[in-house]
Amino acid sequence: MDKNRRNFLKVAGISTLAGLGGTAVVDRLVAGSSLAHASAAAGPKVDQTEGSKGHGEQKSLSGNRYGMVIDIKKFQQDPSLGEKIVSACHSTHNVPQFPEKKDEIKWIWMTHFENAFPQNSNLYRDAANQKHQLPILCNHCDQPPCVRACPTKATFKNKDGIIMMDYHRCIGCRFCMAACPYGSRSFNWRDPEKFVQNANHVYPRRMRGVVEKCNFCDERVGEGKQPACVEACGESKAIVFGNLNDPNSEIRKMLNENHTIQRNPALGTLPSVFYIV
Repeated sequence: MDKNRRNFLKVAGISTLAGLGGTAVVDRLVAGSSLAHASAAAGPKVDQTEGSKGHGEQKSLSGNRYGMVIDIKKFQQDPSLGEKIVSACHSTHNVPQFPEKKDEIKWIWMTHFENAFPQNSNLYRDAANQKHQLPILCNHCDQPPCVRACPTKATFKNKDGIIMMDYHRCIGCRFCMAACPYGSRSFNWRDPEKFVQNANHVYPRRMRGVVEKCNFCDERVGEGKQPACVEACGESKAIVFGNLNDPNSEIRKMLNENHTIQRNPALGTLPSVFYIV
């Protein structure tokens, strides 16, 4: 890790001490100008009034609030869909394939119901959910704790409500990983460059020591395309993506016609990913 990244980490650590009430310690560690830098590194502030009225229409700079509906039953009916969406996502975004499980980088992955929804009753789980897996990914919350925790604004909410990562700003402190209650972020402990197969040169590759995660295919959405995972599902409609603020959108129609659940909504993060069970 170079000198600039080490300096950033020092500032981030000072910010944490201040947030925990350790101002006396900070005063002894740094003088006036250093404290000013620590304050600047405290991270972006999220408008606490946004989303305070529940999961209704949310404010955004563009008027869009992108979300996703995942039909668990469709993945049970066609288990091959899981492999298709993971492959499409990871190849599109140059996600490295490290040989060891401990180094694994995941943008979207398959898991069992009890792992995705531990807060739900899993006693006498139905046979379909016991046997099959479902996809999970970043929830792109309206009240994202990861954004508040980041000291350098490397993770932020864009104008469409998508939670993004700026790899150049990331200093590897992993505060965002600790703050995310869904385990949706991965850290590059190793240089990912050597472990990217058939690199997509349109999408930027990462360096060792940064965090990465699903970005709702923001680069594709900006071109009027669907996310790679949605496209990989073909006509099955196993995943539907769209603007939650548009009452006439397909995703709103899906939500109106189906009972859905979210991952641990009691946390108040207001996830933008819904599951049909």
